[in-house]
Amino acid sequence: MPPPPPTAFTSLPHQCSVLLRRLAAHVTPASATSSSSFLRALRRLHARLVTSALLHAPPHPHLTLRLIHLYTLSADLSAATLLFRAGPCPIAATSLVAAHAAAGRLPAAASFFDAVPPARRDTVLHNAMISAYARASHAAPAVAVFRAMLASGSLRPDDYSFTALLSAAGHLHRFCASHCAQLHCAVLKSGAGAALSVCNALIALYMKCDAPKARKVLDEMPDKDELTWTTMVVGYVRRGDVSAARSVFEEVDGKIDVVWNAMISGYVHSGMYTEAFELFRRMVLERVSLDEFTFTSVLSACANTGFFIQGKSVHGQIIRLQPNFVPESALPVNNALMTLYSKSGQISVAKRIFDSMKLKDVVSWNTILSGYIDSNCLDKAAEVFEEMPYKNELSWMVMVSGYVHGGLSEDALKLFNRIRAEDVKPCDYTYAGAIAACGELGALKHGKQLHGHLVQLGFEASNSAGNALITMYAKCGAVKDARLVYHVMPNVDSVSWNAMISALGQHGHGTEALEMFDQMVAEGIYPDRISFLTVLTACNHAGLVDEGFRYFESMKSEFGIVPGEDHYARLIDLLGRAGRIGEAKDLIKTMPFEPTSSIWEAILSGCRTSGDMELGAYAADQLFKMTPQHDGTYILLSNTYSAAGRWVDAARVRKLMRDRGVKKEPGCSWIEVGNNVHVFLVGDTKHPEAQEVYQFLEMVNAKMRKLGYIPDTKVVLHDMVSHQKEHILFAHSERLAVGFGLLKLPPGATVTVLKNLRICSDCHTAMMFMSKAVGREIVVRDVRRFHHFKDECIVVFRLVHLTSGLLLFLTGMETSVQHFIGDDEPALKA
Repeated sequence: MPPPPPTAFTSLPHQCSVLLRRLAAHVTPASATSSSSFLRALRRLHARLVTSALLHAPPHPHLTLRLIHLYTLSADLSAATLLFRAGPCPIAATSLVAAHAAAGRLPAAASFFDAVPPARRDTVLHNAMISAYARASHAAPAVAVFRAMLASGSLRPDDYSFTALLSAAGHLHRFCASHCAQLHCAVLKSGAGAALSVCNALIALYMKCDAPKARKVLDEMPDKDELTWTTMVVGYVRRGDVSAARSVFEEVDGKIDVVWNAMISGYVHSGMYTEAFELFRRMVLERVSLDEFTFTSVLSACANTGFFIQGKSVHGQIIRLQPNFVPESALPVNNALMTLYSKSGQISVAKRIFDSMKLKDVVSWNTILSGYIDSNCLDKAAEVFEEMPYKNELSWMVMVSGYVHGGLSEDALKLFNRIRAEDVKPCDYTYAGAIAACGELGALKHGKQLHGHLVQLGFEASNSAGNALITMYAKCGAVKDARLVYHVMPNVDSVSWNAMISALGQHGHGTEALEMFDQMVAEGIYPDRISFLTVLTACNHAGLVDEGFRYFESMKSEFGIVPGEDHYARLIDLLGRAGRIGEAKDLIKTMPFEPTSSIWEAILSGCRTSGDMELGAYAADQLFKMTPQHDGTYILLSNTYSAAGRWVDAARVRKLMRDRGVKKEPGCSWIEVGNNVHVFLVGDTKHPEAQEVYQFLEMVNAKMRKLGYIPDTKVVLHDMVSHQKEHILFAHSERLAVGFGLLKLPPGATVTVLKNLRICSDCHTAMMFMSKAVGREIVVRDVRRFHHFKDECIVVFRLVHLTSGLLLFLTGMETSVQHFIGDDEPALKA
């Protein structure tokens, strides 16, 4: 609003001076920046001074200085700059240095400081420049300006000089306690040691290198304010000494809410949530003022601990108290509330809070985006993502990772390509998500390209990206590349070890995986529950039953980790695959919880191997109750009956499946050739080159029969004649994909095929003969593991079901079996 007119009959310079003073009195820095009326009034006064030729006149320099000051309060810093260039002086330079530093324009601020001749610079200008460097964490330039002030000989640093210098000094490279002591001595010599602001800055500095000295400064201070106590509490928390922080907190006289908030926040950041709740309750009982910082910390603690009922209670307290939050103050509270309700599974409540917010920032958008992704509402998440007015690195990373974890890896890669098209610089975590998508799709070539980008951008030292690369190479069949990435990583963590152990286990190197686990423990890396899952899986694939038992028992006895249902499921599956279903049944009785669906699935799979129809039927009944729409239960039970020749029971299970509307997931296999991924279904005739593939497989099949291959028609669990079963086996999706790869890939290249279901035992045998017939290495990744086939050996499994279990006969052995990695259990057909 324009100021009132000055009194009549006064001189023009005096009138303008009065108007400028009144204009300054009616505005604050915040309102000046956002008020267009203030800027219009200021420009009118500026125009009046220009037309009156009063600016820069020798008798009236104060008018120019006041104009510069008012322009620095507004958004029009360019006008202030023009006035300064017309006649630079230290007072005007001080205003411009402070304004440009506050706007984040440090080079411009330094240019105004340099524009004033050294002889004309005063202490206030030096203080403004030191403070500007301190706020930007540029310690060395701040020290240089301070030294220049001392070198002038005519200027003496004051309280503000030392406060700014001490704030900047903590950011010095290789800063240590001796530097603190030197600065402390300089403060005492100057006589500024009693100033409150200087003492607070000294405490903050000592807290970074010498906490006892900080405590000594506190004890010697004659006066203390809330910043003093807050600095001490926060300093101890950052050093990990929460008990010392609490000790200082108890010394505070009065109800200083800032100190209470600092202590609660310290407990939350240290993971001491119970103490944070207790202090919050005490804060309420003692009627200490609650503000947005209090509620944000407590709500974060509730969300992190899963205390959702307590979080709702805090929300109710906010509603009852109705604190007079301005939108800026309410923003962090609303963000914390959205996080709370998203983590509690109430995404609809989080969305209502989001929609009611008057002010939103990128954290608000990322919070609701993460909430939808965690709730597996990817369509809603995509809508929110597209509506976001501004996306930061976290937004892109969350969406890419969400697509990967939601099984939409192709969409994840499309989004990643869009990031690059929009000239956004993805971080290493975003790259990790895209690399994980390549692993899920088996897109090895694309994954290698992303690996190259990581190296170019300098992200090769990132643990998140390195761990993703290990997993990606392993899932794409390139275990040697996974091993190489692991060995060149500068810093490996427990995730890296787990990823490498899992890679070795997936590829059948069970003994090596166990050796690596032992090496991890020997090097002092404490294993977690994921480590034992990878070890049990490695034992499962390699048939190491006794070793699996040993590692399972060591979880609790040696490492204090209580086995979960997933660990029991891995061990039961290991026993079932070895034909020891009785031991698996006894193990269930010892579990400290009721069997879950994963446990019964392992039992049912083991019953098919051992031929225990009664236990298999019971396991299937339990699964029908728990997961009635899961197709795998019906298929596995039907195949179990079919394998035993009980065709009527098998037909009854298939009818039950149809009556309940359960649809079987179609089996498919895919292979990457060139820049395209080719997908094949069982008996596929729609692929444009299907006929060529069938003709090629006919030719290869003839060579395979000469080498001794005989189709195992028992894995076709349908009541039909033998030649019909052979035709079905011939058209399995993995064989079509391998045939296509042999036709299209360069000579000598490894053929890598991925399948969404388990590979059947006959296809397993056929791949071995096919590898020998064509002299190529073949790798098949099914839903459980990798199968490597090389032409150096042929191992044929004859699967004979006996009452005691499954007897394996090895025939046709030519050389060594060290290159063979196979699966000894018949699986669901494509």
